[in-house]
Amino acid sequence: MYFFYIKALHIIFVVTWFAGLFYIVRLFIYHAEANEKPEPERSILLKQYELMQKRLWYGITWPSAVLTLIFGLIILHLYGSIPPWLVWKLWFVAGLYVYHFLCHRIFKQQQQGRSGYTSTQLRIWNEVATVFLISIVFLVVLKSSLSMLWGIIGLLVFSGVLMLAIRIYKRTRESENKG
Repeated sequence: MYFFYIKALHIIFVVTWFAGLFYIVRLFIYHAEANEKPEPERSILLKQYELMQKRLWYGITWPSAVLTLIFGLIILHLYGSIPPWLVWKLWFVAGLYVYHFLCHRIFKQQQQGRSGYTSTQLRIWNEVATVFLISIVFLVVLKSSLSMLWGIIGLLVFSGVLMLAIRIYKRTRESENKG
C-alpha cells in the first residue's frame, strides 16, 4: 500500500523539479536580456533576476531534484526487477540530471556576473528539458521499447519544429525591434 504513496511523492517532486528547470532557464534568458539594457535599468533587473534565480534554484529546484532521486530509488528497490523500458527511462533521467548540473553551471556564472550565453542560445537550451519530459513520460506510460522508438522519431520531429519556431520567433522580435 505504501508503494503508491511513494510513487505519488515521486511524481509530485518530478513535477516541481521540472517546473523549476523550466522557470530557471526563463530567468537565465531574462538575465541575458537585462545585460543589454542601459543603466540604471540593467543593474536593477540583474539584481532582481539573480535574487529570483537563487530562491528558485535552492528553494525549489535542487530540493525537488534530490527528493525525486530519493523516491525514485525507493521505487526502483520496490520493483525488484528492472524491465527494459525502465532501463531506457533511467538513461533519460541520467541525462536530465546532466542537464540539471549544466543549468547549475549557468546559474553560478550568472550569479558571478558572467553570462556566456545569448538569449537565443538559452531559448534553445530551455527546450532540452521539454525533450526529456516527453521522452520520460512516453516511456513510463507506454512501457514499450517499440513505442520508445516511435517516441524518439516523434521527438526528433518535435525538436525540429521547436528549432524552427525559435528561429521564427527570433526573426519576429528582430523585425519588431527595427520597426
